[in-house]
Amino acid sequence: MNSPEVLIIGGGLAGLTAALDLANKGKEVLVIEKNLYPNHKVCGEYVSNEVLPYLEYLGIAFNDFQLPKIDTFQLSTQAGKLVQVNLPLGGFGISRYTLDNQLYILAKKRGVVFLFDTVTEVQYVQDNFSVMLSTKQKITCKVVLGAFGKRSNLDVKLKRNFIQQKSPWLGIKSHYENTGHPSNVVGLHNFPGGYGGLSKIEDGSINFCCLVRYDDFKTEGDIASFYKKIASQNPILKDFLSNAKSKFEKPLSIAQISFERKKAIENHVLMCGDTAGLIHPLCGNGMAMAIHSAKLAADQVVIFLEKANFTREDMEKEYQALWEKNFKNRLWMGRQLQTLMMHTNWFNFGMNTVANSKLMLRSLIRNTHGNPILS
Repeated sequence: MNSPEVLIIGGGLAGLTAALDLANKGKEVLVIEKNLYPNHKVCGEYVSNEVLPYLEYLGIAFNDFQLPKIDTFQLSTQAGKLVQVNLPLGGFGISRYTLDNQLYILAKKRGVVFLFDTVTEVQYVQDNFSVMLSTKQKITCKVVLGAFGKRSNLDVKLKRNFIQQKSPWLGIKSHYENTGHPSNVVGLHNFPGGYGGLSKIEDGSINFCCLVRYDDFKTEGDIASFYKKIASQNPILKDFLSNAKSKFEKPLSIAQISFERKKAIENHVLMCGDTAGLIHPLCGNGMAMAIHSAKLAADQVVIFLEKANFTREDMEKEYQALWEKNFKNRLWMGRQLQTLMMHTNWFNFGMNTVANSKLMLRSLIRNTHGNPILS
């Protein structure tokens, strides 16, 4: 497929969702993805129920899995002081290994074409795109969606502002054999320089995913030492890590995670998911936001392709407006938390304050989660 209607760069959660939605509506879609499925990603793997009706509309049969139903959120300070509240909508736990693969299988059945390669350049000329791949293949198309994740060489090519700055954040993730963590709870537990999230996924494993400032991590030099000496200063995490057995040969990690402001449209490419903006894990809900942003983009692309009087400018303006309406405030809150975390004393003060106030914690959840979205 050298001339699809829509080319999607990246086959992660946002890219797969947009591809499936567009294919369901009869559009020719090509997805360019670097990695074969299934594969693991550094991710908290908690999905808010706000996107459940939409995913079911797309055709994902969640009844085929025994998904943990999550209705409770816990937050603890470095000293282990814990506050717990109910999640208004609730959610479920599912690994990216499983969810992405299910979306991929379904998208292929619906006619989406996948090419496992790397995009090296995207050019927009005379209302069309020319996309170059590492294999020197050239693809032309009418619409390009960018869903290539947290950071990419394409960000450099597009001269995006955030990629010019170094970021201090490192993400680490592994799955562990069930150590007694309640299946209905997602927890975030603070330690010096960061925090770790615990939640159960579809096979009964516990996903432990943490975010840490690299300067704090490098004092130990390796993940095992970091877990033992830094993360375990939180007694809740100490208890978990002391009794947990990793199911991974070694944890996954990703460096230079940036929470800086990004543009939802670059060089006429509509950005989705983390490519458009990454919410701080303390706010939760990153997976739901990626799925929702893909739906917003797919909706506008369909109108653009089907209505002659709906111009590219109209499509871009409408997507930008919808993106800001749904995500601008959530991402703003995430950036404030990032700034707070850069100042350890203030962060510790803030966490202690939140841990003493269920009302404040409920407000944080309410301001970072949306309403259920439908087809």
